[in-house]
Amino acid sequence: MSAFRLAVGRPSTVATEGMVATSQPLATRAGLRALERGGNAADAVVAAAATLCVTEPMSTGIGGDAFAIVWRDGLLAGLDAAGPAPIRADPVARLERYGPRSVTVPGAVHGWAALTTAYGRLGLDACLADAIDVAERGFAAGVRTTAAWEMGTITDPNDPAGDPPPGFAPAPRIGERIRLHDLAATLRKIADNGPDAVYRGPIAETIARVSWLDEADLTDYEARWVEPLRHQYRDVQVVELPPPTQGVAALEALALLEGFEPTLRSRVVCARLALEDALANVRDGADVGHLLEPSYLEGRRSMPGMPVVEPGGGTVYLCAVDSGRMAVSFIQSIYGNFGSGIVAPGTGIILNNRAAGFEVSGRVEPGRRPYHTIIPGMLLRDGTLLGPFGVMGGFIQAQAHMQLVSALIDDGDDPQQALDRARFRVEGDRLRLEEGLWPFAPELAGLGMSIVCDHEAVGFGGGQAIMLRDDSLVGGSDPRKDGYAAGY
Repeated sequence: MSAFRLAVGRPSTVATEGMVATSQPLATRAGLRALERGGNAADAVVAAAATLCVTEPMSTGIGGDAFAIVWRDGLLAGLDAAGPAPIRADPVARLERYGPRSVTVPGAVHGWAALTTAYGRLGLDACLADAIDVAERGFAAGVRTTAAWEMGTITDPNDPAGDPPPGFAPAPRIGERIRLHDLAATLRKIADNGPDAVYRGPIAETIARVSWLDEADLTDYEARWVEPLRHQYRDVQVVELPPPTQGVAALEALALLEGFEPTLRSRVVCARLALEDALANVRDGADVGHLLEPSYLEGRRSMPGMPVVEPGGGTVYLCAVDSGRMAVSFIQSIYGNFGSGIVAPGTGIILNNRAAGFEVSGRVEPGRRPYHTIIPGMLLRDGTLLGPFGVMGGFIQAQAHMQLVSALIDDGDDPQQALDRARFRVEGDRLRLEEGLWPFAPELAGLGMSIVCDHEAVGFGGGQAIMLRDDSLVGGSDPRKDGYAAGY
């Protein structure tokens, strides 16, 4: 398969001690600085994630959710920092994709605190220092950031004209300096007071005033630790998170692929079947183990795929590995571009629109989480760490996980090569192909899908990966985003 057309042959990053890979240069810098200050991989991802809230506000923020997979000393842990719909939500209400009724409880800040408390060395306040500095001093809008910014809208509920709040409009020019003073002040409050700065008091009151959340929905929330899902693919163990994430779709797609030669056509077929199963089975708290049973997989391989319909969304993914070979795979999102389109006045917090994920089940579920697109990933080999990986981009994530893992394991690509590859996206009854895959379109005839040769890269996600090779780290960063992998 051809390489992604915008790649210019950038090699993988190689280092010995530690490495961070993110979608924004300043976020990668923040993660490395955390490592250099004596922090570990948990500190690095929180420092980077907080900085991404500043530099990619259209995709992530304090008003969103987060998930993580942690590997330390031979043990795995999963962090679920996704918030539910309001406990008093009307289950028969019309689903809304944007606005006040699209907001679920933002879990990201509780996730940061849980991660730094359980694993970190520096403390949450130290991890937020770079993000606060960037928000106050300003950052230069990158090429991909500018393009994504233009795709979303945001309003200030206190403005009678519905204009965007200060700092968020208009869409910046490439290289324009952006300062987010309200967000800096909120980050400083979190550094001083921990999660209570968001989940209790004036900020919680403001969030409740401009959304359908009650203050009790916020004060009652806590992130949770969960047992990751695992599945053996070839000679590696692939690790994902359980519902409400679609992690099982990535595992099922790979499990199905084991029964075929890993061609482009078989990858498409397996991705379609797995996504169809996930949309039918993944719900908050659901047991999806049967989707990975050998007998089920054997029968599923012979079944035709059906069109899958899903809402879209955006996210940021990042990862870090430190000198002790602790690894953290971390993903954070407000779902759509600028989430619900609402900023909590005076806080700089853009609220998520994750309740749009209830479109999958067809109804609002009070006090429960909707279907979650965001999934961090991890690879193990022979009971030891191979490395963290992930690809953001709404419902392409499980499909892209399968494509990335297959490239790494079946084809022997290094991380940068695997991320540079052209991708496909199963989307309803359409199959979208990036330019590098256009010559292979004839091979995909007869699948019952309309093939679209897509001219834009925006719908094909953006990933990061760090893999261990002997005693060194080899990392890559997706050319579809503005970031890079760096180490020392």
